[in-house]
Amino acid sequence: MRHAEALARAGGADRSAYAFTPVPDGFESALDYIARALTDQAAGRSLPFALVSTADERVIGSTRFLELDYWRGPLVWPPVPGMPHGDPLTAVPDAAEIGNTWIARDARGTGINTEAKYLMLRHAFETWGVRRITMRADARNTGSRIAIERLGASCEGVRRAHSRGLDGAVRDTAFYSILDEEWPTVRDIVELRMSTPRQVRVPQDLLPA
Repeated sequence: MRHAEALARAGGADRSAYAFTPVPDGFESALDYIARALTDQAAGRSLPFALVSTADERVIGSTRFLELDYWRGPLVWPPVPGMPHGDPLTAVPDAAEIGNTWIARDARGTGINTEAKYLMLRHAFETWGVRRITMRADARNTGSRIAIERLGASCEGVRRAHSRGLDGAVRDTAFYSILDEEWPTVRDIVELRMSTPRQVRVPQDLLPA
């Protein structure tokens, strides 16, 4: 909850790019956003994070592991996705999704999102030992799809009329995945990207007059 005020500031700075992702709007909205995320975490369904710039300790967005799936313990049929065997707070997932990511406008294009995804992927494959990480995006969200593809994830296809989008329209969803045997190659790709000097592009309206 200590991130609520900073998340509200990050989400309220410029909302023009949040057409496809739920982003808190105001302090009360941020409190509710965090409360829901923590409820899911307590049930073993997700693991949420605030994105913090290490350069200035500024909160610039949020991301999370979600759709945690557990394949250990007694075999239950039909399977119940997202239900861990034992304590949900200590259970280790066998597959997960990375999503619900949003970043403040002035932090886009800085490499922060790439580094955050790298840290999460390393934790998933090298600490948890997951078999698969999934990522998905509204098929209309070209920016998110390009970012996912640049990580080295494989497109599994587009599920048509998959769900209702944030704008109320019935949306198609593009699904991507990285398997455990693919992680070493993906890790090399992402590490190479992070080691390459970036030319940070600052939106013109954020430049001093």
